Parts: sequence; C-alpha cells; structure tokens
Amino acid sequence: MKRHVAEMITRDPEKFAHHDRVFKNNPVVMQGMGLAPLVVLATSGRNAVMLAVAVALLLTPSRMLACLLSRLCPLRDERPAPEELEKKLLPRAFVYLPLLVVEPLLTYRFGRVQETMHKAVSKGLRITLGYALILLLLGCVREWLALGSVFGIPLSRSVLPMAGMPAGGFIVLGVVCAIWRALARERQKYLKNEARGYLAVHPQENRKEAE
Repeated sequence: MKRHVAEMITRDPEKFAHHDRVFKNNPVVMQGMGLAPLVVLATSGRNAVMLAVAVALLLTPSRMLACLLSRLCPLRDERPAPEELEKKLLPRAFVYLPLLVVEPLLTYRFGRVQETMHKAVSKGLRITLGYALILLLLGCVREWLALGSVFGIPLSRSVLPMAGMPAGGFIVLGVVCAIWRALARERQKYLKNEARGYLAVHPQENRKEAE
C-alpha cells in the first residue's frame, strides 16, 4: 500500500470508497440505479452479457459527448437556477435519450455534472464495469435458480422458478445487494485497519510517492 493511499483512507474513508464504482460504491448496490434492466431483462447469463455490451456502448461514449457539450453550454455554478438548467441542459438532452433504456436517474445525474474529459472517461468506464459486474452476477444467479443452468449449461434442478420473473428478480437482487453491502463494509474496515497499521509502522517514511 502506498503512503498517499493510506493517508487518504485514514483521513476520509468515505471519499476513498466513493471513487470505487465497481465494488465499494457500485451504482446499483449503493445508489439503486439502473434497476429496471436488472429485474426485467437480466434473467440469464446470455441476456446479462448482451445488456452489459449495450451499456458499454452507450454509457461512456454518451458521457464523453456530454462533456464536450457542457463546454459549449457551461453552467455558471454547482447549484444553478432552474431557468439556467432548462436553457443549458436542453442541448445535452439529445445525448441522454439512449440512456433512458438504462435508467432515467443516470440521465439526470450526468446532465448536471461539469467535468473534464479525463474524468468523464474514467468515471464512465468504472460505472460501466460496476454495472456490468452486477448484471452478470444477477443474470447467472437468476438463471441457475430458475432453470438450474448457467449460460445454458445444466448444473442442477430448478431451485426457485419465479426467479425468472420480475418479482423474483427484485427478491434475488435484494439478497445480492444485502450480501454485497456487507462484504463492502468488511472490505472498507479491513482497508482502514491496514492503512492505520501501515502509517504506524512507517511514521517517518519519505513522502516522495505522495508528491
């Protein structure tokens, strides 16, 4: 573990976890984004792969294009007035229309942010990876529960046939999110203890890495 990482974890562990869009701050598990495709369409491993590809083709490129448009129609402050939002966000709306198949909340959040191209690409890729991971996990679990197979390969008998329906999808997603959140909390505690231990063992270490 590098010193500047250890210092960041001990100083503000929530901020450190916020940047991890794959596990500790997964947009689905922690913020409830993009639930509709998960519970309705992610009923098998193959469906999940197709959805993940669709999200990858839409989310990051749309965020990049929105970043370019935001430079043409910049917001003056972080909390703009409703009149300014209506005027400045209208050109970006055409970029976000394809994202409505994922989640309207994603469209809303992306439309209000003012970010650099590097940050748009970085965050877009991390969110895409996190969303694709939960898609694949949920799709495979639901297929196994409903049909007893994963990617069409028989593994066992059907365990919970209703897992293939939207109602069952909500139940399975709730269980997966509960387990995921518990593991994320334990991982965060582990990193915090590791960071404190590292700083205690190396209190006078040269800070060139952090600089």
